[in-house]
Amino acid sequence: MPESIDPPEDGETEPVRLPESDLESIEASVRRLLDQSAEQARQLDSLASAPPPTDSPFGAFGMPGFAGLPPQPAPPEPRPILELEGEEYEDELDALSDWVDDFLVRVYGAEITTAAPWCEQWQEHTDVVAWLHALWLAYQQHKDPEAGLSGLFVWHRDFLTHAMATVRAAGGPLSACMTDPDRPAHRLLPGPPPSSRTTAETAASEENGAPGQGAG
Repeated sequence: MPESIDPPEDGETEPVRLPESDLESIEASVRRLLDQSAEQARQLDSLASAPPPTDSPFGAFGMPGFAGLPPQPAPPEPRPILELEGEEYEDELDALSDWVDDFLVRVYGAEITTAAPWCEQWQEHTDVVAWLHALWLAYQQHKDPEAGLSGLFVWHRDFLTHAMATVRAAGGPLSACMTDPDRPAHRLLPGPPPSSRTTAETAASEENGAPGQGAG
């Protein structure tokens, strides 16, 4: 223990001299206190600039829309391509064409024969566009991690095989197009005419002077 220093009889105290080791310890303690004060000041500034918290218990988990975090916009729900119009339809068709040409046909495009026709202008076949778009949407769903490890197997089994067999059937929508890889061809097959009921309603409307309501 340090020796006690008695004050002199005249009442004046003499300066206390500490060893250098004690001075270094005191200086280190002062530096730590200054560093702690600076860190607390930075934390206070950060809290002051943060958005006000809410009473939600989910704020501590960083969930969007809670504790002042901005909500994330929900992705647009996929729509059947034939429900789209104008530029929206063209953009979706471009994206579908990229997937079909760069992935689907390269990987699963079997040889073109009379039993498995194809068409380089398949975008002109409305029913083929609808089939391939549905296949593409299913692919995006089943390759997502949430679909599990068997997701792509389910896509192959339940979607790919059935869609390709329908689109490239010998009597399917492309049967009048390319049946030989060296002979590009494209022809739209005529669809069935309107039903007799629709034709009769259209004729009756025209006789009464009203514009036709049926599909031609």
